[in-house]
Parts: sequence; structure tokens; C-alpha cells
Amino acid sequence: MNDETLQNYLHLFIKERPALIREIEEYAKENHVPIMDLLGMEHMLQFLRLIQPKKILELGAAIGYSSIRMVQELPDCQVVTIERNPPRIEKAKEYIAKTGSTHQITLIEGDALGAFELVQPHGGFDVIFIDAAKGQYKRFFELYEPLLNDDGVIISDNVLFHGEIFQTIENKRRRELVRKIKEYNEWIQSHPGYDTILFPIGDGVMVSRKKRKG
Repeated sequence: MNDETLQNYLHLFIKERPALIREIEEYAKENHVPIMDLLGMEHMLQFLRLIQPKKILELGAAIGYSSIRMVQELPDCQVVTIERNPPRIEKAKEYIAKTGSTHQITLIEGDALGAFELVQPHGGFDVIFIDAAKGQYKRFFELYEPLLNDDGVIISDNVLFHGEIFQTIENKRRRELVRKIKEYNEWIQSHPGYDTILFPIGDGVMVSRKKRKG
């Protein structure tokens, strides 16, 4: 079975989304806004249903898609999400309001690398979801990991980077970005404080669970 056949088969099992969610997906597609791959999204939502987190930190809100999907599945959960792009911030606010999610989602405006003091009062988190600048994943992890609760989980999206981590990249800038992603994957797999597995779903979803101390 080739990859396209497998992907098409897996999509058959994705349940129908509400009209407003499909609207957000269509807006993202038409305006080239990066949101989580649909299969990766469904995989993460099922994982979150199983562990039932109460607080989630998301690095990279974009237009609010992932945050909205998460709180719709977890009505008792609070999500803190960070975004630095002004047009996307405004669109995220619009969609968060439209979906009636303002009481569950706190949107922090700014670069995630400079927002720690704004985020800290909201911790600790049961889940940290990293889906921002791909070349900064290691820095994001190290910066926000202290806000993760014991037995908490860090989820990193796009760690296969469209399959480019397996390829020879000619463009120097692109090659450097791919190198950083590969280094992050290897670093987190060997992190002594976490048990990590990479799922080849969507664009690659890494799940790292914090080990209990002692």
C-alpha cells in the first residue's frame, strides 16, 4: 500500500467537523496559514481525550484553529496560546469569539521566546504543544518545560517537516532549518527526563512524557 492510498483510507475515519471549523480550515488553506494537518490533529485530540488535561500551553496560535479544536473536545480545559503575527492574532480573536471559546482560551500576543513572564502566572501545565518557529523548538522546550506539571506531556508538531529531514536539501537556509529539526528530534529522544516517541502521522507528531522524579 503506497502512502497516498494509506492517507486516503485514514481520512475516511475522520468524523465530520462543525461548519465553523471547516470555515477556519478553508481560510487557512486559501491564505496559506499553517495549521495542524488534519490527521495529526485528530491523533492529538484522541490522545488529549485519554489524558484529560486541565491546562494546555500552545506555542503558535496562528488563527486559533488548534486551540479551538482542543477546548471543544475538552470542556473543562483552559488553553493559553501565544502568537506574534498581528493579522493572525486578529483572525484568531475573531474565530475564538465566533466559537464561543473566549472563556477557555487566553491569547498572549508576542514572540514565544519573549513571553515567559506573561505565561508563567498561568502555569503549571499538563500539556505543552509546540507548533511555532521550527528552528526554535529546542529553545521553546527548554524555556517552558519548567512550567510543565509532573507526568506532563510535551507535544511537538511538524518534526518530519514534509519529509525533508530524509532528503538532501539544496537551499542553504532550508537546509539549516532541517538540520535544526533533526537535531531537536535526536536531542529530545535522548533527554534523560522524558520518554519520547515519534508518530509518523500528519507531518510528524512527537510525544514526550515527563518522567517521575525518584
